[in-house]
Amino acid sequence: MPVPRWITAGALAVVSALTLTAGPAQTEARTGGTIATAAAPSKALGEDIAYNVYLPAGYDRSKDRHPVLYLLHGRGDSMQAWTRVKTTLDDMIRTKRIPPVIAVMPDAPWSERGNWYVDSRYTGDDLPGRPVETALTRDLVAHVDATYRTAPIRQARLVGGYSMGGAGALRYALAHQDLFGAAAVLSPAVYTPLPPSDSSARDYGAFGEGEEKFADAIYKKLNYPALLEDLDPDLPVRMFVAVGDDEYANPDPADARHDLDFESAALYNAARRSPAISAQLRVLDGGHDWDVWTPAFEQAMADLGPGLSVVPPAGLPAPLHGTSAVDWAGGVAAAADGTLTIGYATAENGDLDAVVTRPGGWTRRIATPADERLYGVVPLPDGGVLAAGYTKGDLDGKHAGNGTDDAFVVRLGPDGEVRWTTQFGAPDAADRVYGLAAAPDGGAYVAGYTKGALDGVNAGDKDAIAARLSPDGEVRWIRQYGGPGEDKATGVAAAATGVYLTGSTTAALPGTTARGGTDGWLAAYTADGARTWAATEGGSGDDRLNAVTVTTAGLIVATGATSGDALTVAYTDRGKRRWEHRLATAAADEGAAVAALPGGEIAVAGYTRGKVGVPAGGADVLTLRLDAKGAQRAAAQLGTARDDGVDPFAEPNLYAAATGQGKVAIAGLTYGTPDGGRALGNGDVFLATVP
Repeated sequence: MPVPRWITAGALAVVSALTLTAGPAQTEARTGGTIATAAAPSKALGEDIAYNVYLPAGYDRSKDRHPVLYLLHGRGDSMQAWTRVKTTLDDMIRTKRIPPVIAVMPDAPWSERGNWYVDSRYTGDDLPGRPVETALTRDLVAHVDATYRTAPIRQARLVGGYSMGGAGALRYALAHQDLFGAAAVLSPAVYTPLPPSDSSARDYGAFGEGEEKFADAIYKKLNYPALLEDLDPDLPVRMFVAVGDDEYANPDPADARHDLDFESAALYNAARRSPAISAQLRVLDGGHDWDVWTPAFEQAMADLGPGLSVVPPAGLPAPLHGTSAVDWAGGVAAAADGTLTIGYATAENGDLDAVVTRPGGWTRRIATPADERLYGVVPLPDGGVLAAGYTKGDLDGKHAGNGTDDAFVVRLGPDGEVRWTTQFGAPDAADRVYGLAAAPDGGAYVAGYTKGALDGVNAGDKDAIAARLSPDGEVRWIRQYGGPGEDKATGVAAAATGVYLTGSTTAALPGTTARGGTDGWLAAYTADGARTWAATEGGSGDDRLNAVTVTTAGLIVATGATSGDALTVAYTDRGKRRWEHRLATAAADEGAAVAALPGGEIAVAGYTRGKVGVPAGGADVLTLRLDAKGAQRAAAQLGTARDDGVDPFAEPNLYAAATGQGKVAIAGLTYGTPDGGRALGNGDVFLATVP
């Protein structure tokens, strides 16, 4: 992604703290930022817009760029009202709860300070309407970006307001998604479908037309229910709504629904159903005054402030792979020469079909009239690949009448032609493969689960399985591993020292101790299928391990999640726990794939709903680089405005492979639009190469 010049200039600026004397620094710590009065010319209004501006401490000695808050006052108030939040901003910046921000507090005197921040069509002689919305969203924003060190991107702008200003902030965030990425909506004076008869929204011509001060159709057109219908999910809005529990109670029972606490809850419940909005609601003790708005503003900034950024998020590259139907990622393989092959499943024909494709080369569909889904693609020395998953049909021509899930492995040549197909499973029971690794002789190891008995008696609901296939596709052995609970193997890795499985269990497995809830586990096998050790990971809650690899230093490294954190653990080939790494944000994080890099380093790919780099929206793809001892060398996130790397059931859906050039190829599910491309629809598959 090209870096805008305004970002480069800010990033390269170096400010030496050694040039500052102790006196000014100590004074600055006590006084914080500064507030000044200024004016912005407005072509729309034909006059200046007066405003107060808060500049963070040290602004005059730095070249850094800052996010901007646009704070709108209530009806009858002025730009002075918001100056009281200076202490809150100073404290939150000083304690690093939010980044240093600029706050612009415009004055809105038009229509006797009852303009509701909209472009009015009222032409009455007493209070002719003015184009306030155009003036503030275009003229003022352009002036601020030209005058102060801002970042001219929506991720760097938040609009907030209380009462009438809350209604204005709500409208600006929804009607101008190109400008604002976040909104702090405090006690908003919004009413649906129309304001009550005694509302001042009817009195000042804001929603009028011609000689009529208030027109029902105009109000409905400008109100949020109409705006929600046309929001662009690729321009996500983060919204924080707050209101007091002692708001004015309308004495007319017919208008009780218009009490602002009721209206705020209705707004929240409408907004949270939009795919373009992530919303929060808080009800505070108090009424329609600063006893509510001061703490509400602080809570709003604590929630929204850390997501403000002067750098745009890193997107996913185009093109996406898949169809206009539902698609799922199914694996990525990197050959020694860097050639990439990906797998996915698509519902294009009604049922699920497995597809293996080499972008720019060939595409092979692996399908029956029933469902097939891929869960792994790995490279072979001859330039071909192995692919594995499950089928409900007769994929190999030897299972006529099959109606349950069977495991399958397919070998494709360098030209994409099928060399062999192996299908296996217990009759009348479900069997699935979730992990695949190439064996040294060109065969395969697979891991998954069975609800039947493939190797002795089934120990519980589902048992984990491991299987060894020869280079010509013959099943050499199957091992079943389970306890009284539900057991799944989700990953497998092979090395000269053995074969290593990882997965999840709801009860104790043989040789392990249950930790509570769902546990992640690791188990080691010899090349002949003898289990040598096993271990569990996790705490008293639900934990899981999703993938495993063997590093160049010989460590067995698995990744997954524990207590909402991304967890990566390392064991020796004898089963001794060597180290762990956790990445924790304020939201859910999970490791989904792991790849070995030169020098014993490890690359982890997963997803995060928190902040690691610059959030793009929803769940983002998470990448980690760890050294041979588990120390974090780098962390980043990339994504679209919608969920990436995770499916609607909160299951991670992505894969990673080292390219042999110090980089990692990641393929996964996305519901968004890539940079410079388009979404195919209903979930697509991305392919990205990251350092």
